[in-house]
Amino acid sequence: MAKFITTVRYIVKDGCVEELVRKHNDLDADGVALSQQLIQTSDNSFCWIGVFASEEAIATVRPKLIAQLDTFRHLLEEISPELGVTDPASGPVVWEV
Repeated sequence: MAKFITTVRYIVKDGCVEELVRKHNDLDADGVALSQQLIQTSDNSFCWIGVFASEEAIATVRPKLIAQLDTFRHLLEEISPELGVTDPASGPVVWEV
């Protein structure tokens, strides 16, 4: 089975890291992805990773993912005028061990 991964990088406003993690703990993760991880890449920088069965699977839950992002969007800093507060990247898994 081919998998599809989506990542979303964001920068959290100073003093809001604990609230961001709490918001993620409160999210309804049922049926969203095969797995989800939130990694902290520096003091205020995070990357959410979602592993999906297929590109179609993420397309189906995309509205729910956007609604979840909207619950903590106010905690995020603008990355750039072009990107806004998120820097997403997605694609099929081409190698896995």
